[in-house]
Amino acid sequence: MPNYLGLDGFRFGWVAAWIDEHGDHGFDYSPGLTRLLALPNARAMIDMPIGLKPSGYRACDLRARELVGPAVFLGARRDLWTFPDMAAANRYYWEREGKGRGVSAQLWNIRDKIRDVDEIMTLARQATIGEAHPELIFWNLAGRVLLPKKTSARGREHRISLLAQRGFTRLETWLTQRHGTGIGRDDLIDACACAVAARDSTERVGGEEVDPRGLRMEINY
Repeated sequence: MPNYLGLDGFRFGWVAAWIDEHGDHGFDYSPGLTRLLALPNARAMIDMPIGLKPSGYRACDLRARELVGPAVFLGARRDLWTFPDMAAANRYYWEREGKGRGVSAQLWNIRDKIRDVDEIMTLARQATIGEAHPELIFWNLAGRVLLPKKTSARGREHRISLLAQRGFTRLETWLTQRHGTGIGRDDLIDACACAVAARDSTERVGGEEVDPRGLRMEINY
């Protein structure tokens, strides 16, 4: 039975959750992506940009932000990780694209993860590895309504419940087992959401734009 894989970054590496069509499921983590992507899977979804522009904002991010708000970070660009600090990056982008077109602290903090994904992605790999966004996935699972913030107890419980309905019945136990790993609560929840999208997703935003390497810029949910 094929597994469907969801991945998200965390402080010390990457966390992966998987599920099959009968609901068997598990999770794992690793400092790098290579071992996790080698886990047997029919399709994988990762909560990280795939397809990067040299400048400007990706149309898929702008559309996703219209649907679920500022949980979608703007400004992922292929050269982001080459700057010594966020101030230098913002000075560069503001001079060329206009003030306010820089990067947020949240995006800056995941620049190395963006590079990790960019380094392993090819057009051939994009046939089975896609970009997803957990908040778009939860919006879709909830009937296309926004949930309470994931940092709130109510929002967290709602997300766990939606995932349990899709087969991740052991997630609450996993959340107690993650202590000492560095995996954040939201990182594991989001990896599970990406696995659900890998198995069930038929929707996306974007896909019309391709980056200079030919990768489609799209977000699945």
